[in-house]
This record gives sequence, C-alpha cells and structure tokens, in this order.
Amino acid sequence: MLRQLFEYVQRLVLLAHETKENRDDIEGLQARVENLSEKVQVLAVALERLSERERLEREKYLLQLENVILRLERRLPPAKPSKGN
Repeated sequence: MLRQLFEYVQRLVLLAHETKENRDDIEGLQARVENLSEKVQVLAVALERLSERERLEREKYLLQLENVILRLERRLPPAKPSKGN
C-alpha cells in the first residue's frame, strides 16, 4: 500500500512538471503566433501599398498613351476635299 502511494505521488510530481513544461511551451507558442500575426499585418499593408502603386502606374501609362494618341491625331494632315465639289 505504501509503495502504491509512493507511485501515485511520484506520478503526480511528474504530471505537475510536465504540466509546467506544457504551460511554458504554450506561452512560447503564443508569443510566436503574436509575432507572426504582426508580420502578416505588415505584409498585408505592404501588399495594399503595392497594389495601389501598381494601379497608379497603370493609370499613368494609360494617360501617357492617350497623350501620344492625341498628339498623333493632331499631326495628321487635314482631310482632302472631295473632287465632287
């Protein structure tokens, strides 16, 4: 009976130690998750900025293309009068 009680106490001490280790591991993992969450937020903001920059760049190129087309249209010679007049 005394031996069984000793084994129970020994097992209880072991479980308490393992529980503390698990709690420490959980705290470490929570810190890592928070760190990763912050990094994901930074990446999301950077992605939004990049998307906005690309949109503005496309808009700029379209305006440049429109300017080139308008300049070319002005350089075309005027239409010749028809011979029927």
